Amino acid sequence: MMKKLILPATLALALAIAGLPAWAQMGPMGGQGGGQMAHGPMSPDQRLQMLTSQLNLSSDQQQKIKPILENEGQQMQALHQDSSLSREDRMSKMQQIRQSTNDQIKPILTSEQQQKYQEMMSHQGRGGWHGAPPSSQSAPPQQ
Repeated sequence: MMKKLILPATLALALAIAGLPAWAQMGPMGGQGGGQMAHGPMSPDQRLQMLTSQLNLSSDQQQKIKPILENEGQQMQALHQDSSLSREDRMSKMQQIRQSTNDQIKPILTSEQQQKYQEMMSHQGRGGWHGAPPSSQSAPPQQ
């Protein structure tokens, strides 16, 4: 009887341990610092919520940024479904889309928010929220 209990308990423990890295990656705000999780990138709404909390966005700013994030999400989804592109071409187009999104968001932000946004973007290469091209990491915030 004891042997019958050991196997399910061992399996449950193994599954719990296997899922631990994903939970640890999420951070204190439910994924905010984890970037792309095991189940994929954040949705435009999740990203808007994260930006709102990190940058203290006004409702007017949220209304302006949401369609930009939704457009980026649609472009990225189309890009992922395009099997005709090489990996390098796909990565290059992703960077272009991300740069375009960043360029559209920055003018909506105050100078203080732009600075913090730039800091957030500089961390995405190390597991940040959605990644950006290396060129945007060294660019100073626009005034």
